[in-house]
Amino acid sequence: MNSHPAYLQSLQAQRDLSELNARFIHNFITNDVGSHDAILHPGFIYIASNGRRVERQPYLKERETGFDPDLIPYWDVRDELISVFGPVALVRSTNKYIERHNGKETTGMACYTDTYLFEDGAWKCLQAQITSVAPEHWPTDDTIISLYLKGVKQSLSGLSG
Repeated sequence: MNSHPAYLQSLQAQRDLSELNARFIHNFITNDVGSHDAILHPGFIYIASNGRRVERQPYLKERETGFDPDLIPYWDVRDELISVFGPVALVRSTNKYIERHNGKETTGMACYTDTYLFEDGAWKCLQAQITSVAPEHWPTDDTIISLYLKGVKQSLSGLSG
């Protein structure tokens, strides 16, 4: 990637960050720790919705088995918003999910902010923070940018908003 200041404010930087966002989610859903590791900054930290802080190595260990498509049959990414401030970027989106526990399904949404730093010619994620979203603040289905059913990415061509 280009490290020129014009790149950092370009549409290409926005596209690159959107692709990283998609890769971050895909890595989570497919438990692809190697690909996930490659996009994390050495100083990465994850802040869970309950406030728990998880350092890089324990976070990667959790990603080995973090997603089970039998327990989470539906996952989407929606309402993406990317802002670039020089070499720092905020990537924000919301995930809708359906979880199965003890034969019952629960639907929820969580929004996240991933903070990226452009360093040595590449964007690396410094921090991921997630927050539960109350139903009255759920983004609408017409903002969906990717969808997974039982861990398999779906085409959005048949989706109606």
